[in-house]
Amino acid sequence: MAAMKIHGLLNVEVFVEPMFQENAYLLWVKGADDTWVIDPGLPPQSNNISATIREHGLVPRAILLTHCHADHIAGVGALRREFTGLECWVPRGEECMLTDPAANLSLPLGFKVAAPPADKLLIPGDLLQLASLTWRVVDVSGHSPAGAAYYCEQLAVVLTGDALFAGSIGRYDFPGSSGTKLLNNIRQQLLTLPDATVVYPGHGPATTIGEERETNPFLNEELV
Repeated sequence: MAAMKIHGLLNVEVFVEPMFQENAYLLWVKGADDTWVIDPGLPPQSNNISATIREHGLVPRAILLTHCHADHIAGVGALRREFTGLECWVPRGEECMLTDPAANLSLPLGFKVAAPPADKLLIPGDLLQLASLTWRVVDVSGHSPAGAAYYCEQLAVVLTGDALFAGSIGRYDFPGSSGTKLLNNIRQQLLTLPDATVVYPGHGPATTIGEERETNPFLNEELV
């Protein structure tokens, strides 16, 4: 299933993967055909994303990964095989997880996921351009070793991966996770954004920074 959200010039198509309820996103700007794919997961997500790209006559330029756990990377290979020149941009420090089923946590779950190597490694503070919109790479590591969010100040939209959810935060019991680091990054990097900022998480419904600041019960915890 896909659902369209509109933020001014920005179209956000949301695809929910049935097994893990993981959210993949397709982003494009009105009047431009360049598009980004965010966190393509297990089938049938990649097929649905491909069909939507073709339906709208879009040109996929990059796959952006918020982190490299299996449920967020499983569709990378299929999309790169289908669309020539499609690059994969990955937070620096997680690139090895793309090709290693043990590191991306698919092997412990009883299946193997691997994706092609990254084309570009991203670090916090990098600025990325999608048509007329500028996005900043934000450090939200803690759920995963180098997890990143993508923030567009012009439209007050942030994609948080598995760092911040509506009413919850990401798990921190995986290898390379840290609850303290995750909470510190949420407080310092996300809760400092304007209250009206729309949050598109890696699982579950969209929310806002203000809503999570006021109501998220996990943000008052102290974790180790």
